[in-house]
Amino acid sequence: MKTSPAAPAAHVDQLLADVTKLLGRQLPPEYERALRTVPRHLFLPDRLWLRDGEGGYRPCDRSTNPDGWLTAAYADTPLVTQFTDGLPSSSASMPSMVLRTLLLAGIGDHAGEARPRRVLELGTGTGFNAALLCAVLGDEAVSTVELDPLLAARGERNLKDAGFAPAVSCGDAAAGWPLGAPYERVVATFSVDRVPQAWVEQTVAGGRIVTPWTSAWCRYGTLALTADRDGTARGRFHAFASFMPMRRPCQGTVGPATAPVQHRGVTSLSPWLVAGGDLDAEFHLGLAVPGASFAWDASGEHAPTRLHIADDEGPSWAAVDYDGRSADRFAVIQAGPRLLWDEITAGYTHWETLGRPRIGQYRLSVNTAGDHAVQVETGRGRSGITIPEGRASRLSP
Repeated sequence: MKTSPAAPAAHVDQLLADVTKLLGRQLPPEYERALRTVPRHLFLPDRLWLRDGEGGYRPCDRSTNPDGWLTAAYADTPLVTQFTDGLPSSSASMPSMVLRTLLLAGIGDHAGEARPRRVLELGTGTGFNAALLCAVLGDEAVSTVELDPLLAARGERNLKDAGFAPAVSCGDAAAGWPLGAPYERVVATFSVDRVPQAWVEQTVAGGRIVTPWTSAWCRYGTLALTADRDGTARGRFHAFASFMPMRRPCQGTVGPATAPVQHRGVTSLSPWLVAGGDLDAEFHLGLAVPGASFAWDASGEHAPTRLHIADDEGPSWAAVDYDGRSADRFAVIQAGPRLLWDEITAGYTHWETLGRPRIGQYRLSVNTAGDHAVQVETGRGRSGITIPEGRASRLSP
């Protein structure tokens, strides 16, 4: 029996109520026990960063605001736990999203199948997710890998303080962890735009890989794959979760897009249709237009409102301007070898032609060479999308 400092009962009761409400169902008993067994506050640093409601973050310090800090620790919200170069680089995910991921992976007695004996977690972070796995499956079943040595050491210390002892390793999660392979479940705590081949190779036939998904255009969705005997994997996307993307060793940054203006024109496609929060449309565009990202500019420097689009791996860029008056015609600027707005327009038009499919209608397969292919299931059959090496995706002809 694990012994660890108890979580405040009232806070856990509220967290369980919030999680149940969001999931729309009662948690399986072993998950409720795990949430009561694993004190979330033991896995958080003394300084957290909370969203300030204006697109930024405000610090919350345990020393100066202990009640606010403890309330945040048991709120069903993501908490930023580390900044690097002025940007969030590590976070404690929403407990409901953590639990939903574990449910999707089929971990626990509720799954109606044999309990997995070997589970690999990718991205130790604070250690909270690994502790939940240990609470459900036992320490000996869990291995966890973290890229950042400081985070790995802190996560291992948090786990020890809470009474758990999984195998914690420091390494590049893209390589999985071959020393403990093969695994019956592989669960990532960060998002990817490709499934590393090592994850497939280290998963037993019939085992599951669950990972949040991302693209340059849309960081949203969760992918669940089942490994086959021939070294391939296939599965589908699910419409939940937004996680920080996977970091790689010595990962560089791409400079700003600087190509000179080459094309000016007008479009009737509203920029809000492609980047205004319709996650189904944005998810499709993330697959269909690889490497394209967007940002809104309301500074008024160029126009009352501008949608700026950039190629994350090259000099191309585009801008769509709203003049504050006309909502059916927008000025367009495009620069560089990629006509990004034309690609976005084609991608959105194709999405409409397919009947505006939702995220759950997309399936993904990975072959033995690591090639990715997506099939969109519609009422009229399937449409193919190929995800080439080095790019998030591109529509097949």
